[in-house]
Amino acid sequence: MSESKDFLRTIVEEDLASGKYQEIHTRFPPEPNGFPHIGHAKSIAINFGIARDYHGRCNLRMDDTNPTTEDTKYVEALKDAVQWLGFEWDNSVRYTSDYFPELYNYAVELIKMGKAYVDSLSEEEIREYRGTVTEPGKRSKYAERSVEENLDLLERMKNGEFKDGEHVLRAKIDMAAANMKMRDPLLYRIRHAHHYRAGDKWHIYPMYDFGHCLSDYIEGITHSICTLEFENNRDIYDWVLDTLGLKSPRPYQHEFARLAINYTVMSKRKLLELVNEGRVSGWDDPRMPTIAGYRRRGYTPESILNFCDQIGIAKANSTVDVSQLEFCIRDDLNTKVPRVMCVLDPLKVTIENYEGAEELDAPYYPHDVPKEGSRKIPFSREIYIERDDFMENPPKGYYRLTPEQPVRLRHAYIITCKEVIKDADGNIIEIKAAYYPDSKSGADTSGIKVKSAIQWVDVEKAKKVELRLYDRLFKDEAPEGLEDINPDSLKVVKNALIEPAVITDKPDERFQFERQGYFYADPIDYTDETPVFNKIVGLKDSWSKKTKAAESATKNERKPQAKKVQIDGEVEPMSEAEQALFDKYTGELQLNSMVADILARDTQLSSFYEEALSINNSPVTIANIVANEVAREFKEKQADELRFDAKQIAELVKMVDDGTISSKIAKQVFEEMSKNGEDPVQIVEAKGLVQISDPSQIAPIIDEVIAKNPDNVEKFKAGNTKLLGFFVGQVLKATGGKANPQVVNELVAEKLK
Repeated sequence: MSESKDFLRTIVEEDLASGKYQEIHTRFPPEPNGFPHIGHAKSIAINFGIARDYHGRCNLRMDDTNPTTEDTKYVEALKDAVQWLGFEWDNSVRYTSDYFPELYNYAVELIKMGKAYVDSLSEEEIREYRGTVTEPGKRSKYAERSVEENLDLLERMKNGEFKDGEHVLRAKIDMAAANMKMRDPLLYRIRHAHHYRAGDKWHIYPMYDFGHCLSDYIEGITHSICTLEFENNRDIYDWVLDTLGLKSPRPYQHEFARLAINYTVMSKRKLLELVNEGRVSGWDDPRMPTIAGYRRRGYTPESILNFCDQIGIAKANSTVDVSQLEFCIRDDLNTKVPRVMCVLDPLKVTIENYEGAEELDAPYYPHDVPKEGSRKIPFSREIYIERDDFMENPPKGYYRLTPEQPVRLRHAYIITCKEVIKDADGNIIEIKAAYYPDSKSGADTSGIKVKSAIQWVDVEKAKKVELRLYDRLFKDEAPEGLEDINPDSLKVVKNALIEPAVITDKPDERFQFERQGYFYADPIDYTDETPVFNKIVGLKDSWSKKTKAAESATKNERKPQAKKVQIDGEVEPMSEAEQALFDKYTGELQLNSMVADILARDTQLSSFYEEALSINNSPVTIANIVANEVAREFKEKQADELRFDAKQIAELVKMVDDGTISSKIAKQVFEEMSKNGEDPVQIVEAKGLVQISDPSQIAPIIDEVIAKNPDNVEKFKAGNTKLLGFFVGQVLKATGGKANPQVVNELVAEKLK
């Protein structure tokens, strides 16, 4: 359970401690009129998370009271979203439509009590009679109907004897109430429409305020958690339950701030408009903020749940920067996915002094040396490099291949340019180069210094792939509608070239294409004949740089600007001192270039890193923590405000290296250190976070997970080996992340045989 108590969990704990409830029972009650979006992910995480944390139950209930907009495909999308995020609902899926007979009976009871009446005013008259914020409303003359007349009219409404809008059922409360929601709210309306589950049996449908609270009561819900826009509806929620005398257990409504993200729309109406207008390929278009869209783009459940956890649960609405979500997926994938080479805009290089061909060994995880996994990369005299990785007349600070500047081919040799071949129009079509035989990566004795390494692929053996480069769907921070769509939200590269092992060996579904970004094999369009990869996210947040550049251009648009060469993806040149550190980190210490770049450019971080390294010589693991977790703390606090020091980070890494704790638990321990300044060893001991590596302790948990998922076991045995990750994830989840992933992986694979 999360150590930080949000206000909802505080309420839950107080209710349990007082004996108000013996068991916590929550629910996630979406209306099945669209695909769930990232806002629903937050609600799912809250409702299912609280039930999990307090050993309670959580229902999945379709609030299907509007037959004109609901569909079975939306029900399935909601179920898929909950399961994909790693949650399980209690028993079977519930539907408000299953409770229609009971809801109707409650309406009859309110009429008999004199607390509800059938109104025959028009929609315009009802609106006019309601009054204003400063003026009380006026009750309809139809409120004086007798109980018998109201019961008769309601029955006839149910049987379909009246037209849509001819009558409504209203609660009889207070037309002068300060909360305008309480001015005789509507309880039922006539709808002559086919219901996807109830068919044509019903001609009246309950309004949200009537059906929701009673459905909660029928299901035994204790905490009805919803977003702030329903805060004023709480009075109706309580009035219905109290007036009907429904108790034990009596649910209560609690509101939290809904999720709003810049450059994003959350309105189902606007999302449906995007789909219907053909501005996107469907609800699962990777640019859509739907869970299906994020899933197809390549986001992981862990990244979305981590995002929900980071933004927290608040009582006031605010807008979250979308870059925080993008950070979460980068942070999740950085240590998980294999790193490979892909060339988007190929430029041929012929290495004239190289003969024959060879296969070079290259690790998939150069940033995590203990992690196993490598591939063979074919190499010959004819290769392709990225066109941007060569410049004939480079600007200052350009560290790739030039006529005078050699460069290293990643995992291979150092090459130097000998001749530039151009076509009749002056376009560069080929580079003639030479290589240094004694400069092979990992065994370099050449003594030649280079400032960067570039990606490449073999001309003959490279595989052709289609890349879909996704960007934000909207160009404005607070988009209103279709007019704000970003015209560059999708670019397709049809003939990118990738190293063959990615296609032939399929080591994973997600990859880091070095210096390009994170990519995912499209689950729908990918085939071995035409591989398609979606760009999940770039390696860095380039959008904020674009925005700042645009703002700067606007402010200075009347000023003459010096012509400046812009290199796509290139950051500001390093100083000599920074470059020296970068070379040391990528060379001697074997850090990946992204982490090395972060550390080398920040004197605070590099000093902190060097101090931790002097205590524990574990360069890669320490670098990853400093460049991510420690860097985040430095952004938020001054150095003298930090609750931890380099020695504690070194101790934390030592526990990871010797297997005492897992990398996942290390993040949890770091969070405690950053809040309380406690010693990492004491945190691990006090909270019992020691990693479980004993197979005899892990095996029973694996057996239980396998027994609970017979369908997935059958799918695995039928050839869907990707489900191995599902079983491993479920075991790690069951142990709270304490189980040794390597041991779990081996045991699960063995048991599934």
